[in-house]
Amino acid sequence: MGKLLLKGGRLVDPERRKEEIGDLLIVDGKIRQVGGSISPSDASVIDISGLIVAPGFIDMHVHLRQPGQEHKETIATGTAAALRGGFTTVLAMANTSPPIDSPRIMREVLEIIRRDALVNVLQMGTITMGMRGEKLVDFEAMIEAGAAGFSEDGKSVMNSRLMLEALRASGEMGFPISDHCEDPDLAGGGVVNEGEVARRLGVRGISHLAEEVILARDLMLAEETKGRLHVAHVSTKRSVEMVREAKARGINVTAEVTPHHLTLTQKAALEMGADAKMNPPLRDRGDVEALIEGLRDGTIDAIATDHAPHTPQEKSLSLEEAPFGVIGLETCFPVLYTELVLKGKLDLMDLIAALTINPARILGLERKGRLRKGADGELVLLDLNREMVVDPENFASKGRNTPFAGMKVKGVPVMVIIEDEIYNVNGVR
Repeated sequence: MGKLLLKGGRLVDPERRKEEIGDLLIVDGKIRQVGGSISPSDASVIDISGLIVAPGFIDMHVHLRQPGQEHKETIATGTAAALRGGFTTVLAMANTSPPIDSPRIMREVLEIIRRDALVNVLQMGTITMGMRGEKLVDFEAMIEAGAAGFSEDGKSVMNSRLMLEALRASGEMGFPISDHCEDPDLAGGGVVNEGEVARRLGVRGISHLAEEVILARDLMLAEETKGRLHVAHVSTKRSVEMVREAKARGINVTAEVTPHHLTLTQKAALEMGADAKMNPPLRDRGDVEALIEGLRDGTIDAIATDHAPHTPQEKSLSLEEAPFGVIGLETCFPVLYTELVLKGKLDLMDLIAALTINPARILGLERKGRLRKGADGELVLLDLNREMVVDPENFASKGRNTPFAGMKVKGVPVMVIIEDEIYNVNGVR
């Protein structure tokens, strides 16, 4: 493409927490100049007056289901969904079939990514072989093969000695461990949050303690080892408080929260059934408020969708039989802009930072999530005035399992730029 000039947009720089009306120039896939009036004679020019220009979003937690579960999602369809949501980089979890627990499988998946992905895909490896919780993977060999970090997402490493050793290796080698905090005995085979809704539905509930007990353990292990602990999908008030206290003590911990945990309570299961069944479950209003406050004050660093597609047939089963998980790549920004920013619960700058610069820093992506000279030319353009109704039948994802179906939202990604490619998204031509 050579040179691309974006004229007259509202440039939002989450790194410097600065915004201005101005131009942005991309040369050979890198940002060359930001702000003011730019007029090179040989650039392709796009007038973007009235649109927000932000760094491409980064999702630290997605399930692309490949290999082995291609009936739910593929790298091609999952990254098409990411593009529609304004994401230019995603981090894929390793609980595929088979799990990504060896350099050979890692290399095979990265080859599929190179062939099929529309956006940047970083790939996690598992913490233990086969996700069985018995033996650690070869972290060094996995990193050499391309692993961006390690996670047993979907369950916790229940052997405390193994988790201690994994975090010690994390501290020594510098890789992050994304921690799904759940004690299966305390979860007790439940399907929604333990409380009134579970009683009304006649199903077993999942105690908040299932998350909090493992989080407490792993914060202590991280403090002991100096490991890099990243807490996935925080869902309770006490978890927020524990992360806040841990950060104050200097523990190397970061945390993420999902759009659904920021906007919905356990009562959603009464209306939506299995489309409101996820792990961890939706909690109480007080937990939602604590999550929002944690995002505002920096206790929670990032927003991640935990995009977890399942087939319509699977999600049409009863609440007890249906799998956990909802999708979120295509609805993330509009839902959060509508429910948090427009309602005065969160600043636009904080929302964009949680989707860009903060996950970039956690993942060590020095040229992503930023709007400055030398950064990768990966941008999302947002129309804050555009409205749409969430319609799962129009999703690029194979998944339709969203709790936001039929919701009227405002603030829509309309263009995504990834170096030399320009994508008009969400019906914009």
